[in-house]
Amino acid sequence: MSAAGVGVGGRRWARLSRLVSFSATHRLHSKCLSNEENLKLYGKCNNPNGHGHNYKVVVTVHGEIDPVTGMVMNMTDLKEYMEEAIMKPLDHKNLDLDVPYFADIVSTTENVAVYIWENLQKFLPMGVLYKVKVYETDNNVVVYKGE
Repeated sequence: MSAAGVGVGGRRWARLSRLVSFSATHRLHSKCLSNEENLKLYGKCNNPNGHGHNYKVVVTVHGEIDPVTGMVMNMTDLKEYMEEAIMKPLDHKNLDLDVPYFADIVSTTENVAVYIWENLQKFLPMGVLYKVKVYETDNNVVVYKGE
């Protein structure tokens, strides 16, 4: 693809992003470490009662701009996929207790991004998902591209 966004055969490619927000609680705690090691590593985020965040997630897809519709993907479809893959399983949940994925995986923002990527892959056509960006706070952000 050229710098102008024109791919092979004159096709135009673009990236499309959508943002959702969800609230969840979790506790950073690894079963592989002692209580003392967890406290030292995770500090106040290892609070036995957990703590919460208002996460923001930006999902970016990419592909050819359809010459008929003018879209990379129908935004309504992307909204529905994000509802199923992000909002329903994560919003207003205790990640460690309510989401089976995190039963044995520490619910760091890195792992939340991987979870969202893997969930979205179930809905999106192969090769369309480009990036998942998760804001735990305004200052703490994880970007995952399936690597």
